[in-house]
Amino acid sequence: MSQTAKLLYTARTQTAGGRQDGMSRSSDGRLDVRLSPPGGAGIGTNPEQLFAAGWSACFEGAMEIAARKRKIAFPRKCAIDAEVDLLLDQDAYFLRARLNVSLPGLDRDIARDLINEAHRTCPYSKAVRGNIDVTLDLI
Repeated sequence: MSQTAKLLYTARTQTAGGRQDGMSRSSDGRLDVRLSPPGGAGIGTNPEQLFAAGWSACFEGAMEIAARKRKIAFPRKCAIDAEVDLLLDQDAYFLRARLNVSLPGLDRDIARDLINEAHRTCPYSKAVRGNIDVTLDLI
């Protein structure tokens, strides 16, 4: 990180109990969720769902910025179906993800360019680059 980097925001949460029967709360009280194992009978969400929600929201914002820079009208009905898989191989857990992006009304080449630009600039995409398999689909 360069010395000119400007801190924009720090998210603060406290989690207790983990994914088995836990809870996670943000310091400002805006997030207050129960946690449970993926696919289990619990009533809470799981880290994979939270990651998918955060990444897809950030990714849409990155596409909007890319469109604005190119003076392209961004579709109001944009949608991203994010899928984050939790896998186990030889006693090691890992993630895999797919972002299925709908940009109705945009030329497919332009839409693909916005998706690729967002994947280069989105902080979540940067964080996972080279660490997990990611598939980006224009639907």
